[in-house]
Amino acid sequence: MLTKFFRHFALAGLVVALAAGCTKPKKTDTDGSGSAGGDVSGEMPVISDKSIGTDPQGSDSGNIAGLNTVFFEYDQARLTADARQKLAGNAEWIKSNPAFTIQIEGHTDDRGSVEYNLSLGERRAKSVKSYLEGLGVDGKRMTIISYGEEKPMEAGDSDGARTKNRRANFVPLQ
Repeated sequence: MLTKFFRHFALAGLVVALAAGCTKPKKTDTDGSGSAGGDVSGEMPVISDKSIGTDPQGSDSGNIAGLNTVFFEYDQARLTADARQKLAGNAEWIKSNPAFTIQIEGHTDDRGSVEYNLSLGERRAKSVKSYLEGLGVDGKRMTIISYGEEKPMEAGDSDGARTKNRRANFVPLQ
């Protein structure tokens, strides 16, 4: 059990380090000319909580009207009919809110190795992104990340908890 804790801790550190190293530099206007040709800063996207009442948990919070978490069957990245229906609504929300980039987060339950779950979470996030692109959402406005089993929606090893953890959620970023 302690070994699994340290593996998860090390993995979390790796994910943070990779995320920090993969940010896109943002050009800033330093000479007042209005052009973005000045210095480059390493600012990360900011989770917005301003104009539309978003929540740092994104769609998992249930507080963003029109943006819903989608769920997956055990060991699958295939979209269910219910997920496709929710994604149609999410596509409309994303198109109606062009100021936001959407981070699609792939999650799994606690079964399987850390590596397998990270891979499955990524496949889920890619499946969602691909489907949204098919509905006309610009792929440049969406990013994906896999958390595997690291960020459960509900703790526990019951079937109910595991069902809630097999998901993709959506976090609006500005």
